[in-house]
Amino acid sequence: MNPSWASIALAWTIGLVSATQAVSQHACAPTLVLKEVQFSDMRLPMIERQWTAVVSVDASRCVAQSRGHFEIVFLRLKEAAPDMEFRERFNWLSPSVDIRVDFSADESVGRYRIENVTPCQCGG
Repeated sequence: MNPSWASIALAWTIGLVSATQAVSQHACAPTLVLKEVQFSDMRLPMIERQWTAVVSVDASRCVAQSRGHFEIVFLRLKEAAPDMEFRERFNWLSPSVDIRVDFSADESVGRYRIENVTPCQCGG
């Protein structure tokens, strides 16, 4: 590699690293916490149960009125079928969000977790 190509490659690498650092400095993430998680009794006539929760959203590091998306990953337990992991997408907005997911009467929730939270622009 001749010296001019080496200089260009070095400058490009430094520029890429600087740009990546600048973007990461301007992106913050809210803190989401699941609270008041409940699983209802069976509801007639549809013979289903409902999983509900309140998601507390701490967006204090974000600019005002920030919003975004997140996913909850569920492990569904079913009486006569294999366990199955699936995702549901929801919107976040401070200070909290009420969410619900319907399940059949023979299903239950084994576990759940929050993933893929949309970052927000950092605020003051």
